[in-house]
Amino acid sequence: MNESTIKVLVADSNRKSLDIIEEYARDCNDIELVGTVTNGKEALDCIDKCRPDVVIVDMILPVVDGLGVLEEIAKMQGVKAPHIICVSPINGDYLVKKAMELGASYFFIKPVDTIQLFKRVRELTDKVTPFLPPVTTAITQNDLTLDEEITSIFLTIGIPAHIKGYQYLKDAIRAVVEDPTMINKITKQLYPGIASRFMTTPSKVERAIRHAIDVAWSKRRIQSLNDIFGLKIFAPDYRPTNGEFIALIADRLTTVQLLKTN
Repeated sequence: MNESTIKVLVADSNRKSLDIIEEYARDCNDIELVGTVTNGKEALDCIDKCRPDVVIVDMILPVVDGLGVLEEIAKMQGVKAPHIICVSPINGDYLVKKAMELGASYFFIKPVDTIQLFKRVRELTDKVTPFLPPVTTAITQNDLTLDEEITSIFLTIGIPAHIKGYQYLKDAIRAVVEDPTMINKITKQLYPGIASRFMTTPSKVERAIRHAIDVAWSKRRIQSLNDIFGLKIFAPDYRPTNGEFIALIADRLTTVQLLKTN
């Protein structure tokens, strides 16, 4: 690769999206993919090691989410900050605003047209070329998995991935979506089941989930959650119980899953 090559890192938990970008990049003589990673920690490690010109980062990433990646890039010392392009299957005003405040230049909502995506890459680096691969390829976003749906909601309302309640709450919502009767068995089956998987106690599971909900409310992103539902279900001055929160989110996701099958 010569000096005119644009070094690009892509962080996306969707392997199919990465495959499409890799296929596109193979046909581009001005693009060098220095890495394709599936979680935020790997992205940060690759930025430090490979010094990409542009980072394309999905907002929904495990270990460290997209906003977390942007926050860590902003803290880096002695490293030339890369240009950042964000992609996301969700479109929330808070998320877009926060990403831009943290240094993102563009924010694409999936599905993303790959040609347009790399047009922005070239513009950001002042290395616009007339070259385009012979076939236009689009990043098509398959229906999100249940885990991705839950993760997108947590990202929107500000439940950070590093706290214990994040995974406990995620497991609880998933369990209720898969078996709605579990909402009536929270203390007898739901909490004990999660506790068993994580080798802890039901009381610690309950407290960690409560803490996760408290964190979301403390960040005052309740309007974002109401936007997801399309109704004013939650209010800043009323924090739902664990059961209420789990039931409402699970009910919403169940509706989404049903719509996908029809």
